[in-house]
Amino acid sequence: MNSQFKKGVLELIVLQIVSKKDRYGYELVEEVSKAVEVNEGTIYPLLKRLTNEHYFDAYIQESSEGPPRKYYHLTTMGRQQLTELAKEWTEFYDSVNQFMKGD
Repeated sequence: MNSQFKKGVLELIVLQIVSKKDRYGYELVEEVSKAVEVNEGTIYPLLKRLTNEHYFDAYIQESSEGPPRKYYHLTTMGRQQLTELAKEWTEFYDSVNQFMKGD
């Protein structure tokens, strides 16, 4: 997949995943990879930015499988951002599809 396409949609995908259930970093990498190929070096800076922009709250939770994990929870601002990005994505997708069909 074109890296610019991926970069443009990554925030939307991450917000959507966390909207369904709180996630920790590596778990997010695995979930995002089901839609687009990514690595940890791409996701962690995005998580930091989204937390700094108050779209996520982060909290630490003990793990039975190793060290404590940092989980991300979608805030009210994050839900608003998700709604806005989803709307923009749909408009963009529809516009490009119409163009490609030649209508």
